[in-house]
Amino acid sequence: MHDAVSGNGEEQPFIDNKRSLAQSDSWWSSICIWRLPVPVICQKMSLKKIFLLLVVICTVSLLLHKRDYLTWYKESFHVDCPVRLNSPPCQKPKHTNIVFLKTHKTASTTMQNLLFRFGELNNLTVALPIQACGHQFCYPRSFNTQFVHPHTLPANVITNHMRFNKTALQHLMPNDTIYITILREPVSMFESLFTYYSRHCESFRRVPNGSLEVFLNRPYNYYRPLEYDSSYAHNCLTFDLGGDKDWPANDVSYAQAFAAELDQVFSLVMISEYFDESLVLLRHLLSWNLEDILYVKLNMRTEDSKKSVAPDLLAKIRAWNSIDSYLYEYFNATLWRKLSEFGLVHVEREVQLLRDAQERLMKTCFGREEPLFRSTGEIKRKDLRPWKPNEKVDIVGYDLPSNISREAQKLCLKYIMPEISYTEALLRSQSLRHSQSKRKSSQKPSVPQPPTHTLQPRHSHVSHNQQPASPAKGHSSVTGPKSILNPKSIPKQVVITKSKPKSSHTKA
Repeated sequence: MHDAVSGNGEEQPFIDNKRSLAQSDSWWSSICIWRLPVPVICQKMSLKKIFLLLVVICTVSLLLHKRDYLTWYKESFHVDCPVRLNSPPCQKPKHTNIVFLKTHKTASTTMQNLLFRFGELNNLTVALPIQACGHQFCYPRSFNTQFVHPHTLPANVITNHMRFNKTALQHLMPNDTIYITILREPVSMFESLFTYYSRHCESFRRVPNGSLEVFLNRPYNYYRPLEYDSSYAHNCLTFDLGGDKDWPANDVSYAQAFAAELDQVFSLVMISEYFDESLVLLRHLLSWNLEDILYVKLNMRTEDSKKSVAPDLLAKIRAWNSIDSYLYEYFNATLWRKLSEFGLVHVEREVQLLRDAQERLMKTCFGREEPLFRSTGEIKRKDLRPWKPNEKVDIVGYDLPSNISREAQKLCLKYIMPEISYTEALLRSQSLRHSQSKRKSSQKPSVPQPPTHTLQPRHSHVSHNQQPASPAKGHSSVTGPKSILNPKSIPKQVVITKSKPKSSHTKA
């Protein structure tokens, strides 16, 4: 056994008489790496210090040889920091001014719920429709700022259904607003539209026995372009995005030009078939955290409410919705180009992190990895029952277990709240905040103000008598006499003027 020499020259035992691994020559040599008889630094070290030194050496070794593992570990616990080296810094503030163009039957209700929760969590103002418009901005009329409830202004976020009108939105929203939308593969989307609106769209109501095949064989026997709800029956995505749903299908240049215009307006066009991958791009675009993009699927039909589409109908659906089909192909390719630029390995890693977090959310809210789907009639709370379009279509909803904590109940309730209930709840809370703010301002002593001769619009550099200034790259205006996004519309009847554009692209 090696003994340590004290400063006064007396020999003192380095450790007690108990045999241990520390007494072996080989172990001692590994600590006193200088191979001297008794190095001075080792003389003064206690066993505890030597153990701590071992821990440090092991840690450094792990850092040097297992960097890939530690990188994944860091990302899994600090996912708010972007993975890519050229991503925005972690301290970059979250972007909060957002337009989400909510399209029909594209998983857009799930995305809307995500934005509602983000708005509430960050104390933002979400623009909501006036009561006369219901829970949509008077769709299918082209969006107008008069459709916005005054208690929900000035707005940071707008996401309820509307027919896109870039000029009106540009007057309503801040200059740095980011525009986002979502598309879905046209065959599955049209089947969903046909089933969902079979009792609300006259073009579908005329079809004998509600047969999709009969409709597609002779669509113009049942379709009336100028009817109020005709947008559901023909190129619905194109109409939602402000385009001309009835432009002749043989004029491919219209679809090409319309897609190009939309590409300049929308910073991100999500694809519902690649929802999680789209959310990864969204998170980095807006500098959000992982928690900001968690979701529970909403407004899904039960399996027995879905209809299988015969193979011979696939081409007919795409041909009938030819502009929608072009838009889908265009923006699906655009999405994957952006994912490739981001790095597919990084995308896959972040998607897995998102899905792991989703599983934890499901266990917190439902006590299991997958929630128990319930039909509308099985849900106990009325405010958690989704809207049921007709007796042949049932929509999936959720009930929260009674055995989860009150804190979990409060957290999870907003994830599963249907669109109409959440819109009404937001309007109540924002109206209350508006009235409280107004009451406080009225109690302040009045201060004489110098006379003003002009009223500044929301965009200080934009006059109501001139075209709004073009937004930043990726948000360029597509409105005006040469644009094809906003054909004139009549309040109670959609009328679309066909004036062949010089260049335009249509969304599918």
